[in-house]
Parts: sequence; C-alpha cells; structure tokens
Amino acid sequence: MPRLDESLLTGLPPFSRLERAQIREILDQATSRRYDEGTAVFREGMQADRFYLLLDGHIRVVRTTQDGEQVIALHIPPGQLFGIAPAIGRETYPATSICASESLALSWPVRLWSEFAARYDGFATESYKTLGERLGEFQTRVTDLATKAVEQRVASALLRMVNQSGRKTEDGIEIAFPITRANISEMTGTTLHTVSRLLSAWQKQGIVQSTRKHITVTEPHQLVLMSGAAG
Repeated sequence: MPRLDESLLTGLPPFSRLERAQIREILDQATSRRYDEGTAVFREGMQADRFYLLLDGHIRVVRTTQDGEQVIALHIPPGQLFGIAPAIGRETYPATSICASESLALSWPVRLWSEFAARYDGFATESYKTLGERLGEFQTRVTDLATKAVEQRVASALLRMVNQSGRKTEDGIEIAFPITRANISEMTGTTLHTVSRLLSAWQKQGIVQSTRKHITVTEPHQLVLMSGAAG
C-alpha cells in the first residue's frame, strides 16, 4: 500500500500528544493490511505476536465460554488499538477479533509495545484508559445478563451500537456495520428466535427498521425506555 500520512494518527488517543515526526517514526514501523468482512484478524489463544490499530471498519470481539459457546463481548470502532495483549501482561490473545465490515488496520510487532510505551508521551496512559472503558462496557453487559429481562437486554445492545457507531439517515440512526440477528443473540444471551420476534414486533411499532444485515433505529427514545435506561 502507499506510504501512509501522519495525519491518519493525529488526534487519535494513543498519539494525540505526539509531534508529527514522532508519529512518522511509529508509522514507518507499521504494517498495513486490509481485511474482508468476516475475516479473523487473530483468534483467541493464539500467540500475541502483533498489536493493531483500526483505521477503518469495525471489529467484533468474540469470546468462547467454558461450554464452547461464542459470545460477542463488544465492538471496536475506528481509531482504537486492539489486540494489545502486552498491556494486560498476556502472551496470547484473550479473544478473537473478527471484522464486522471491510476493515483497514495497522499492526506492529509486539516487541515494540514497551518501547512505544516508554518513549512516546501518552501512548501508554491513553491505551490503558481505552482498556478501562472496555472493561466497564463488559461489566455493564454482565450486569445486564444477570439482572435484565430479554427485551431490555436486546434494547440495551442496540443502543450501545447506535451510540458507538450510529450514523444519521433519513429514516433514523443506522448501525454503521453489518449486524445480524444471530450476532445480537450472541451479544445478549438469548435465542435467535427471541431476537427475531422482538425485532419484528419493534419494526411493526415503527421503532426499528431491520433487514438481513442492517438495523436502523427510527425511535431511539422508545428504545431507551424499553432498555430501562430512562428509569
């Protein structure tokens, strides 16, 4: 791919305090790769030999339970690091990263992590802040699974994706990456049949528009009420 410009990283949290020359140093050590939708960038348990920055697209983070079930833990938007196993003291990846849409990512050998953290102001602190936010999101999901009814869990999941990656359209707010009913069932600990029934009912009520791989929320406030977030 052509040589990437420093402006791609300017303003992104891990690099926001750096001079352009420093960003150039980081970019010159990066490998750039484009991934098709559905491609696994890496899988849970693999040796963590690289860490990544998502430039475009969305990453779906999938964990495997003790029972062997696949659970979608969260989605990562553009502009964030992922696969940063060394930040949590791991030598293997703790989850599988799958491209929810066509994606473009930079990556670096994991041996550079400690060098970047020591040399570049803000790189480590901003990365740990991102990890903290993800942990908070994951804890919220665990609480939802334990305390909320199915309808509330599905509404909460849609709201999280809308808040994170929604884009305005003539009809409402569209989730910016392909999302299937099976994906939502994996996010909410419920069955595909239940998710399909809820989305069909909400579509009849004018709350969402749902096609095979795309969901648009047409009445966000109604979804907030159903999620229990308003109370």
